Amino acid sequence: MNNRTLEQQRIEYINQKFLATPLAGLVIWTLIGLIGIFFSDFIAVWSIFIGTGSIVYLGLFLSKFTGENFLDKSKPKNEFDTLFLFTAGQAILVYSIAIPFFLVDYSSLPMTVGILTGLMWLPFSWIIKHWIGIFHTLTRIITVLILWYLLPEYRFIAIPFAIVLIYIITLIILNNRKKTE
Repeated sequence: MNNRTLEQQRIEYINQKFLATPLAGLVIWTLIGLIGIFFSDFIAVWSIFIGTGSIVYLGLFLSKFTGENFLDKSKPKNEFDTLFLFTAGQAILVYSIAIPFFLVDYSSLPMTVGILTGLMWLPFSWIIKHWIGIFHTLTRIITVLILWYLLPEYRFIAIPFAIVLIYIITLIILNNRKKTE
């Protein structure tokens, strides 16, 4: 039975590390960028679809090594985990925007998926009462848009590596946030 208040659950949630999922994003977007360098756009397209769909599974795996262990059944249920899953679900549902645009212009995929899958960071900021999610979302949107327009020949390379850089900064801030509070 869960007798903890929402505020108690939020405090528990805030005290988590939040490293496994962004680390998974960093790994996957690095692979997507490398595929963009060495393979055809056709393969790069599939790497975006398959790769971004795999982030959650890689995050589950990495959570065992970061101490977060998402699959630990002994941990009490936390409503903010559920809220975050809904935000992740929302990001997945917006593929309904990315796919039709992709069918018209396949080179739109790094931009649309790069932006849409980064939107879950905005509510994450509110949940953990920290600015990092706002930074991640806004920096990602602005950077991806700029690169999409400035480097049309390198969209499958520049955009993934920009996202990787944003993940690196995000991970550093997340890892150090408890030290600075």
